[in-house]
Amino acid sequence: MDRNVKNFNTRLRTIKIWELIIGIIIALILSIILMFIFPIFETNDDAFMLLLLVLIFAFFAWCLKDTEGLTNNIQGIFQNEKEILYVFGINIIFAYLFLFSVVVLDMLIGMSDPTWINGIDIDSVSLTPSAFIYTLITSVVFAPLIEELVFRGVLFNRLKIRIGIVPAMLISSILFALGHDFGGIVSAFLFGICMCILYLKTDNILIPMSVHLINNIAATLLDLTAFDAFVTSFPWIILLGIAVLLATILLIKYIVSETKVLNRKFS
Repeated sequence: MDRNVKNFNTRLRTIKIWELIIGIIIALILSIILMFIFPIFETNDDAFMLLLLVLIFAFFAWCLKDTEGLTNNIQGIFQNEKEILYVFGINIIFAYLFLFSVVVLDMLIGMSDPTWINGIDIDSVSLTPSAFIYTLITSVVFAPLIEELVFRGVLFNRLKIRIGIVPAMLISSILFALGHDFGGIVSAFLFGICMCILYLKTDNILIPMSVHLINNIAATLLDLTAFDAFVTSFPWIILLGIAVLLATILLIKYIVSETKVLNRKFS
């Protein structure tokens, strides 16, 4: 990274991939050391993950120390609130209703074929109070911050310099998607593409962070309720299919049109 650069956005773009890897390795080593000192991190996987995320965030805080312009980035969130909500909307509908559609298809095949073994089951998640708090802190607070800094702030930024915008979008989004459950890989990949687009359009990492934050809040609430079982019951399945189709069209249209504009602008 270039510490002579004082602008927040520019300093972020100077963080190299090898520096990120070293930072993550150091965070992991420190987490393991603290695990042996404090038993809670050894017996509680959620606590260990939270510790690791905090240390990785500390690495970025150190990298971006003494920079200027973060206030302008915060103001930029409210200047782009319509696009933030739009991108969130088409992604959340596609992600969850697409998954529900797969579940419905699995159920319908099972009804027509007695030998079919249902491979997907939708159910609400029951969490203990402590697990719920850990989920809120890790998934809602730290995941959007760190994942955007890692996959968009560093990987996408450095890759686009070497291989171009579109390949950088694809590679960084594939790596981002691989960290998600099997059923959510496709939606996570498209979500990553959208985050790259937002970041490139605004040069403001807080914009994709905001979408990611809202998305994870919605995801957590949906996991804790029976909403998924409700929308996959008749007659809501019909509306479900229409919503999935509409969200898919809007999502693809957004990605294709915005990528073409950005590719022309930065080529």
